[in-house]
Amino acid sequence: MNHLTLSDRLKSYKRTPGSFLVMLLVVLSAVATIAALVFLILYILVNGIPYINADLFSWTYTSENCSVIPAAINTVIMAGISLLLAVPVGIGSAIYLVEYAKKGNKLVKVIRVTAETLTGIPSIVYGLFGMLFFVTALKWKFSILAGAFTLAIMILPVILRTTEEALLSVPDSYREGSFGLGAGKLRTIFKIVLPAAVPGILSGVILATGRIVGETAALIYTAGTVAKIPNSAFSSGRTLAVHMYLLANEGLHVNQAYATAVILLILVIGINTLSSFIAKKISKA
Repeated sequence: MNHLTLSDRLKSYKRTPGSFLVMLLVVLSAVATIAALVFLILYILVNGIPYINADLFSWTYTSENCSVIPAAINTVIMAGISLLLAVPVGIGSAIYLVEYAKKGNKLVKVIRVTAETLTGIPSIVYGLFGMLFFVTALKWKFSILAGAFTLAIMILPVILRTTEEALLSVPDSYREGSFGLGAGKLRTIFKIVLPAAVPGILSGVILATGRIVGETAALIYTAGTVAKIPNSAFSSGRTLAVHMYLLANEGLHVNQAYATAVILLILVIGINTLSSFIAKKISKA
């Protein structure tokens, strides 16, 4: 079909108008998606770049400079702790579901349904849970640690499901070949299966990181809104998304909020680029 001329394609579409309609809808959907994405990016850049200045990168936040440095550092810390908590548990759970659990196991079905359900729960619900459990019950107060644990619970289903799908996509012939050469179950998983599934696993980690970086509701109720670099894990602090929300909500620093959005966009693109680079390096290795 790829070698057909344009006239042959048109004749084919005349014979099957349904195929032409589907093709047209697919093309229109792709164009609409790309156009919306380009518009959002350009809108943020046009409104934010003119207000990026040296004061915005001051080490200490004040109501005059609206510095993003404390929020940026808090964002990196929050993402690091959350991923450190969620990634090992999510990957380990996925390995159990795919490699060790028996097919047709009712427990596996329950775990999958639960993970899919938790993925669709609004972040405000996670925030209320984190406030009641971590902030109040455990007496961690508004802190980086309370926010990180809440986010870890929030992204765990995403990492679990994407890792599970990545492991399921690895052909069984890889496992059979490894077993045929005398390798054990654990060695096969870590030397054969996981390296082949790394791109899919990293895709899940990237999605989880994006959710962490862009989260506001859950963190307002758990990490707080203090605009300073935390002294410890039990100190309160705001992330870039919370910082941007508060600036826009006050109505006094809307221009600085747009500038923060530009920095947040650059941070997300940087994280995604780094993750893709790591995935390519691991795949080649």
